Amino acid sequence: MWTKVTDVQCGTAGASMSLSSLTVCLHVFVLTCIVSTVPGVHMLTITPDRGSTISIRSTRVNGCKVCIGAGHLQRCDTSLLLKANTPVSVEFECSRPQDEFRVEISRIIECSTKSCSSHIVQTDSGSLPLLNFNRKFTWNVQATSPKAFKIDFTETGLTQINPAERCPDRHSYTLQAFQKTGPVAIGKYCRKGAIRSAQILNLGSFSLEVPAGETLQKGQFDVSVGEEIKSLAKITLTLPQGTSSSELLSPNYPDSFPDDDVMEWSVHVPDKHKTALRFLNLTQPTCLKKETAVEYHSKGSGASVRRLTEPQLEQKSGDFSMTLRNCEMDRRRAGSPGLSLSIQLSTSRTSSSVLCKVDLSKVEVLFLYIVKLRPASACEMKLNSVRKDKITVTSNSDLSFQDCLPEDVQVTALRVIECRHHLKDCPKVRLSLPMLPSCLPAPLSSITWILRPPTHGTVELTAPTGPLKQSLPGQPCNDSIIISVAEEDGAPIGRFCPQGAIQKIQIHTNMSVTVSRMGSNTLRTSYRNVLDACFKADISERYIFTVASKKDKPVLLATPGWPVGMKYPSTVSWIVSVPPKMEAHLMFANLSQPKCGNGHTDIRVQRVGCLEEDYSRREDEEAEHEIVVAGTFYLNMSSCMPERGHFSVITSITLRQSKSLLLIILSVVAALLVIFVIVLVVVCVVIKKKKKRLNHEVSIYNPNGTSFLPGQTNFPKTREDNESHVYASIEDSLVYTHLLRKGMEIGVYGETDAYCSFTGHTESQKPLVSTGSRDDMEVGVYQTYLNSNQQAPPLPKRPPSQPLVDNEIYQTEDINGGEHSPDLGLRLEPEGGN
Repeated sequence: MWTKVTDVQCGTAGASMSLSSLTVCLHVFVLTCIVSTVPGVHMLTITPDRGSTISIRSTRVNGCKVCIGAGHLQRCDTSLLLKANTPVSVEFECSRPQDEFRVEISRIIECSTKSCSSHIVQTDSGSLPLLNFNRKFTWNVQATSPKAFKIDFTETGLTQINPAERCPDRHSYTLQAFQKTGPVAIGKYCRKGAIRSAQILNLGSFSLEVPAGETLQKGQFDVSVGEEIKSLAKITLTLPQGTSSSELLSPNYPDSFPDDDVMEWSVHVPDKHKTALRFLNLTQPTCLKKETAVEYHSKGSGASVRRLTEPQLEQKSGDFSMTLRNCEMDRRRAGSPGLSLSIQLSTSRTSSSVLCKVDLSKVEVLFLYIVKLRPASACEMKLNSVRKDKITVTSNSDLSFQDCLPEDVQVTALRVIECRHHLKDCPKVRLSLPMLPSCLPAPLSSITWILRPPTHGTVELTAPTGPLKQSLPGQPCNDSIIISVAEEDGAPIGRFCPQGAIQKIQIHTNMSVTVSRMGSNTLRTSYRNVLDACFKADISERYIFTVASKKDKPVLLATPGWPVGMKYPSTVSWIVSVPPKMEAHLMFANLSQPKCGNGHTDIRVQRVGCLEEDYSRREDEEAEHEIVVAGTFYLNMSSCMPERGHFSVITSITLRQSKSLLLIILSVVAALLVIFVIVLVVVCVVIKKKKKRLNHEVSIYNPNGTSFLPGQTNFPKTREDNESHVYASIEDSLVYTHLLRKGMEIGVYGETDAYCSFTGHTESQKPLVSTGSRDDMEVGVYQTYLNSNQQAPPLPKRPPSQPLVDNEIYQTEDINGGEHSPDLGLRLEPEGGN
């Protein structure tokens, strides 16, 4: 009996197992369907170089994930670390992972007291599949105390730049020192310059950042054991001959120099040259102990210590070293200033007169202006042997300069570009910074191009280094250059700088473009090609800007001339591209409306290809706070003749995921879940029916007298609900009577192969079984005992059921000790009941 019951249980477990497996399969099906609805899974195969580690990390907290492995072994996360020199298949769960992930390739260089394990070699063979990502190559260098490690830049040289600036070749280097208090940024650098080497105490890193799509330039910097320095780091410079100007920044600039720390610069000055230093953008802390100071050392003279606010070196000749010392700062109050400064290092020849011949035909400049800024200085300028304070160079000229420092002189340039022919005959022009002779006392501070298109023509400007952004409150320019665009009469249009969203500027009038250096009077000539200019056909508006913004990154656009109002009459249009499945959110901030005397101001939004306008407002109508546009659109504005006030506005445009797309994705997921539930219910019903068919017919004995028929799955029922008290037939050997008061001489059970005790009532009696062969006895079938002398255990003393008393049918007699098996009729009520 129990074996059969176990078989049924095992069958049920098997069915459950089948159901579980099917459920897992359905889950996988649903997930596969959901994943298939997400477009653009991106896969790459990456093989790290031997000894290098590749780190792929998302710039967003809940952004796209990167996965390795397959099937149930697949592992996905927002970051991934690859070390082994074996190919690895990497899968990104988004179509443009380069917009969300940053890649860093790092190596370790260890130095003993005599040598270092390797050099800094710029190679990207292992990261070529990641060419479309922003990449950072890092070399972590460990020195052995008390020596520092040294990186040699003699072959190319480096120039220090502001941390917010970019290098013209798009290769930016960063030097860091690691202290117990944390990392310290020594500086950010570009190729070519006066810096020849750097030494860092203990542990540091040298990194190179390359933007997406840029191939890594090959190169090598030797790493060796340095000196026993007592400062955080030591930078060595070799100044070029002639007039030059270099900029140095304190560590962590523009943030504070580390507390109670020391930084050293060693400067090699050419013969017959003099040097001058000035501290700019100086911020000083509140000191608890010691004082901030700068200390100068040179051969043949003792140390010179000066406060930072005192005049620094003037007309210094020969090599020298400069040490910047910080104090123990009071940083207990939030916002307390720290120590930061910019050092301007100017070099020129000694008092002998410098002759300079300038040929403008070789530098594509029509006019060169040289102005003496400080009348009280000893600087003396001559043009063709005639002394002047203002010089305009128009052709081949002989110039001479004596005792002129870079801060004494300002040099600007002007070039006029015009096309009076047919548009097809107007070539494309590159607006590039000229390479001026090094004999000039100061570098170029600004250059202006005047662009004059043909009649009914338009000037079109594009930036070869990438889109531009407008310099506005909340969207400042952090690059080293500023591009000022104006009409030829001087009316401003806007100020722009690199790294933005404006792809193209079109101006329907004569105009000027001025490029100048931010925060200083010098302009880096390494920014060769600033803009590309060409002349195109007539346009309907006076100004057109083509804009391509990025997701969740607001773009600010201002009306021409902002914060001054637009000229009258003039119109401006922005063509804003919106990718599929995205929508643009427009907000009008700083809106200034005039009282119009003639005409009306107008703000209109219209999608490309649509005849109807999405939005239109005049100056006498209230503007909406926010507009949502799905698809590429025009943003058009026009001015009026104001009686008072002016028309100006800053528009904020932010691209976000389209809500309609989100609803579609959620609807698909919901539909798949409904299908999954329906399939699961059907499977459960099918398995349940199959289980009923597979159930074995098993008799289950209840000592209280209730029989449960095979296949009954809904027991127990109440006595009124079941038919346990109705018998179709009763075996002749089984007699129930209330006359058996003493319970004597009743047959006993036939023996079965196995019996397990029941956990119910312990005094219950086994039912009688019919006569039959002992060997043919079946489990679960009642039989009589072979030997009538066998006696059953005494019946429990309990009153007979009333129905049996009322329906007495048979009576048993004891004749000569014999036992009769009377015929049994239909039993109406079982004894005992439930």
